[in-house]
Amino acid sequence: MTSTAQAPRSGAGTAHPDHLGHVIFIAAAAAMGGFLFGYDSSVINGAVEAIRTRYDIGSAALAQVIAIALIGCAIGAATAGRIADRIGRIRCMQIAAVLFTISAVGSALPFALWDLAFWRIIGGFAIGMASVIGPAYIAEVAPPAYRGRLGSFQQAAIVVGIAISQLVNWGLLNAAGGDQRGKLMGLEAWQVMLGVMVIPAVLYGLLSFAIPESPRFLLSVGKRERARAILEEVEGKSVDLDARVAEIEHAMKSEHKSTFKDLLGGSFFFKPIVWVGIGLSVFQQFVGINVAFYYSSTLWQSVGVDPTDSFFYSFTTSIINIIGTVIAMIFVDRVGRKPLALIGSVGMVVGLALEAWAFSYHLVDGKLPSAQGWTALIAAHIFVLFFALSWGVVVWVFLGEMFPNRIRAAALGVAASAQWIANWAITASFPSLADWNLSSTYVIYTVFAALSIPFVLKYVKETKGKSLEEMG
Repeated sequence: MTSTAQAPRSGAGTAHPDHLGHVIFIAAAAAMGGFLFGYDSSVINGAVEAIRTRYDIGSAALAQVIAIALIGCAIGAATAGRIADRIGRIRCMQIAAVLFTISAVGSALPFALWDLAFWRIIGGFAIGMASVIGPAYIAEVAPPAYRGRLGSFQQAAIVVGIAISQLVNWGLLNAAGGDQRGKLMGLEAWQVMLGVMVIPAVLYGLLSFAIPESPRFLLSVGKRERARAILEEVEGKSVDLDARVAEIEHAMKSEHKSTFKDLLGGSFFFKPIVWVGIGLSVFQQFVGINVAFYYSSTLWQSVGVDPTDSFFYSFTTSIINIIGTVIAMIFVDRVGRKPLALIGSVGMVVGLALEAWAFSYHLVDGKLPSAQGWTALIAAHIFVLFFALSWGVVVWVFLGEMFPNRIRAAALGVAASAQWIANWAITASFPSLADWNLSSTYVIYTVFAALSIPFVLKYVKETKGKSLEEMG
C-alpha cells in the first residue's frame, strides 16, 4: 500500500466543474473512438452473406474473415497503453483515427479475400487502441463526482455506433433492392456499407484537435502549468488546484512507466487485481453479446426471417442496446457498479435460457414455430437490454477505475486485450457451433452468464465515489 492517503486534500472528490457542458463535450469527443469501435464491429453484420457468396466460402472460413479483425483489436489494445504513455493520449487517438480511415477505404475496395482480411486487421488495431485510450482518458479528465457517468460515454458511443451501422446497412440494403450484392454507386451494397465509416473516422480525427491532453500525462512529462490549467478547466475553480496537482504528483512519485513486468506477481503469474480485470473482460464476451451484433441478420435468416426484416430486427436490437445504456448511465453513480453488474447477470441468464429453449425446436417449412419464433425474438431483446444496462457499461467503467495508478495503463491494456481474444473466440466459433446445435450454443452462453454472478460477488470491489489516487 502506498502513502497516497497522506497527500494534500484538494476537495476534488466532491467538486463540480464550472462548465459541465464543456466537460461533457470533452468526454463525448474522446468517446467518438467508441462510436467507431461500435460501428466498425457491427457494420460487418450487413456484409456476412455477401462475403460468403462472393468468395464462395464455408462457415469456418467466413468466421475467420469476420473474426480476424479481433486479432488486430487485441494487438492494438495491448500496445495502446505504452503508446499513450510515450506520446500522449491525444496523439494516440489521432493515430487510431488515421487507421480507421485507411481501413474503411481498403475494406470497401478489396480485390481478394486476403486483402479484405488485411484491412479488417488494420481496423481492428484502431478499435483496440480506441477501446483502451477512450476509458483511460475519460477517467483521467473527468471530475471524480461525474466520472462514472462520463466514463459510461464510451459504452454509450459504442452502442450508438452499432445502431447507426445497422440503420445505415438497412437503408443501403433497401436502396439495393434487398440484395447485399446489389449495385450502389458502382460498388456492391456491402462494400458501400464498409466504406461509409470514412465519415465518422475523419470526424474523430478532427475532434481530437479540440480537446485537451490528460493532466496526468502532462504532469508525467513535466508540463505542470498546462496540467494545472486543464484541471481548473475540467474540475472547477472551487478545487484547491495546487493541492490537486500535489495530490496527483504524490500518487505518481513512486511510479514509472507501467510495463507488462509490473503486472506480474501473486500465485498465478499476474497480480490478483489484473486477473479480476481479465475476468470481467472475459465474462463480458463469453455471454455471447457480439453474436447479436456480428451475426444477428444471418441468425434470423437461418430461422426463416426475411432478409430485409432480419436487418430491421438487428436495428431494433441496437435501439434496445441504447435504451439499456442510458439506464446504466443514469444509475452507475447512484446504485454503483457492482449491483448493476449483478442485476444484469440475472437478466442475461433469463434471456439466454429462453433463446436456448426457443432454438431447440425444429424448423417447420424453414421457420421456427410461431410461439418459439416470437419467444426467441423477445428473449434476444431482453438479453441485450440487461447486458446494456449492466456489463456493457460497468466493465468499461471498472477497467478505467479499478487499477492502481502505477499499473493502470498496462493493466488496462492486458484486460482489454483479453477482452478482444475472448471476443475472437466467440466470434470465430459461432458459425460452426450454430451449424452443430444452435440451442446448445446458447446454453453455453447461459452458463457463462450464470457463472458471472459468483465471480462478481466474490472478487469484484466497488469503485463508486473513489478518486483514482485511492485505488492503491
